[in-house]
Formats: sequence, C-alpha cells, structure tokens
Amino acid sequence: MQHFDLYEWWQPLAVGLGAAVLAWLVYRFSQPLVRRVTQHSPVLHAVAVRLQPALKWLLPLIALELVWAGVPDELRGIDGLRHWTGIALIGAFTAAAIAAVRGVVDAVALLHPQDVADNLEARRVMTQARVLSRIAIAGLLLAGLAFMLMTFPRARQLGTSLLASAGLSALVIGIAAKSVFGNLLAGLQIALSQPIRIDDVLIVENEWGRVEEITGTYVVLKIWDERRLIIPLQWFIEHPFQNWTRTTSQIIGSVMLWVDYTTDLGPMRAEATRLAQSSQDYDGRVCLLQVVETSENAMQLRLIVSSPSAGQNWDLRCLLREGLIAFLQRSQPQALPRVRAELQGAASAQNILPSRAAEAGATPAASAPGAQATGGSEVNTQTGMASLAAPTGGVTPPAAPPR
Repeated sequence: MQHFDLYEWWQPLAVGLGAAVLAWLVYRFSQPLVRRVTQHSPVLHAVAVRLQPALKWLLPLIALELVWAGVPDELRGIDGLRHWTGIALIGAFTAAAIAAVRGVVDAVALLHPQDVADNLEARRVMTQARVLSRIAIAGLLLAGLAFMLMTFPRARQLGTSLLASAGLSALVIGIAAKSVFGNLLAGLQIALSQPIRIDDVLIVENEWGRVEEITGTYVVLKIWDERRLIIPLQWFIEHPFQNWTRTTSQIIGSVMLWVDYTTDLGPMRAEATRLAQSSQDYDGRVCLLQVVETSENAMQLRLIVSSPSAGQNWDLRCLLREGLIAFLQRSQPQALPRVRAELQGAASAQNILPSRAAEAGATPAASAPGAQATGGSEVNTQTGMASLAAPTGGVTPPAAPPR
C-alpha cells in the first residue's frame, strides 16, 4: 500500500496556491477596467456585473486545473485531486453561464423600462426574456449536473444501462411527468405567442389582478386585495380568460343608476361631463349617459366613461357615481326612484285614505293646498295620483287601494 508523501506534494501545492492567488489578483484588479470598458454597452455591462461572483471562483479553479495538468501522473493522489477540481470547475462554469443569462435579462429590463405611459412593448419583451431565461437556466443546470456525473466511471455505466431500456423508461417518465412537461411546453408557447405578459390585467376565475411573475411552471396573479393566485401555465392554454391589457391598457367602464321618470337628463349629462373632465383619471375619449332599461317604477341609466388604465377607470367610476347621486339629491330630489298608485277620482281618494289611516291608528293631518294627506299618504286632488308611504302605525297599505 502506497503512503501519502508530503515531501512529494510541497512543490505542486505551492505552485497551485500561488497560481490561485495570482488568478484572484487578476480578477480583483481587472474588475474596474472591465466595468469601464463595458459601460457604453448595457448588455456587456450587465453581464460583467452578474459574472463577478462566479469569476471569483472560476479563475482560481482554472489556474489550479492548469497546474494539476502539469504534475506527473506518478504522483500519488493526483488523480483524485484532478477529479474533484474538475467537478468544481464544471460547477463554476455552470454558475458563470447562469450569471451571463441573468445579465442579459437585466440588460433587457434596462433597455425596455416599464415605468412609462405606454409600456406594452416593454412588457412583451420582458415576458419573453424572463420565461426563456428560466428555461435556459434549467437547461444549464441539467447540463452541468450531467457533466459532473459523467466524470464518475460508475455513473457512465449507469447511463449506458439506462439507454438500453430507454423506450420503457421514456414511456414511464413521460406519463409520470406529463404535467411538468406540459407546463414547460406551455411556457414556451406563452413566451412566443404571449397571450399574457408581465403586469397584464387579467380576470381569472372571477378574480381581478395583475400578472406579478411568470415562472417555468406557473403564473403568480396579484389580486387587488394583495392576495396571490397561483395558476399553472397549462391552464392558460386550455381555458379562456380575460386580458384587459392585451393590446392597450385603455378601458371603458360603466356606471349604472336607477332614477324616476321625471328626471331631467340634460343637467345630468352636463354634470357627468363636468365631473369626468375634472378628474385626471379621464382620458377624454368617451363620456356618454343613456337610458338602457325601464321598469314599471323607474328607468335605468348607464354612464360609460374611458380611462388610461383599469385602476384609474375604477376610481373614476366611483367618483362619477358619488357625484351624480349628490347632484340628484341637491338639484332634483324628485328624481330618486319612487312607487306610485293611481286612484280613480279625488273623492274616492279622500274617502278611502282616511279609512285606511283610521284602521292603522293614524290621525289625518292638514296638507298643502290642492292635496290632502292621511296616515303618511299624499294625494294630489288635481291629478288623482297618490304616493303611498308606510303609515305611522306600522301597517303597510296595499300597493293599490280597493276601488
């Protein structure tokens, strides 16, 4: 049995240590120069910044590998040292490649800022860059692990035996990992066709939110109330969903109001236009008030208004809804929805309503000229119309008094 001789190793170790220190000094003093040279290129500069942590280990490992290559093969233990240095070097190369990919993504984000008014193109490019970079990183990790395993003789034999039964193994693995591969393929399809992008506004499962992150297997949707909805990528390929920012972030929203038939719509249209134009959330494209529905008691108004984005449109709709209600209360209080009943003749109304009030225990009260009120009910003796309200005794009269 051969014994390890430290005397035989002192010269290779000293040379290896000196080479590693020299490589580290080269890395340390070359960083300012690299930054200065690449500062005019956003892509190269971003890659150089990302490569710094990996190069700190990669350069010394390359120096050690060169030193071990020059050591005689007869030196006891040199094969094992070369082997583990090679494994570490493969890991450092893999880390450097991953850092370079991430540097390219950083450069793309810098060249396509999203904090602008029209960021559609930036979101499209960033979605492609992030999805493709995650796929590339997964491939690099898999390749690095494979190269490390190939350095072991037994692992190579295991790979050969697995290739012999590749047909059955591929079938079993394919069935077991169907969802994983489906999500990976869906990620490629989303990156290329882009039905969704980073920061898109989506309606998924009746939830409103923005796309916060797109990974290799799922999408993170940030709901308006700070919740997170996690959705597999394959779901977007197999199910319909709403994308409010597919081509532009501009959107049109609606405000619904029920009002009485006596409402004067002209002043309401003028007030709606005034309120919209006074808000910074209005983009000036659409502001239209229309009657869209009628019933036996009231009519429904729909106000449609446009905004630069969905969030601004929500705030604008709330502002218009509150402003129009306040306007009706202030200038047209009779415009609020009410229930009417028609009585045949003023005498019938005067005879019937006091009897109803007496049954409820109410006391007739004097009313304005031209009308008589009893038990909380008001009758117009000129038109024969009555607005029925609940009596003070707590008994609700029928919708139409008997004739």
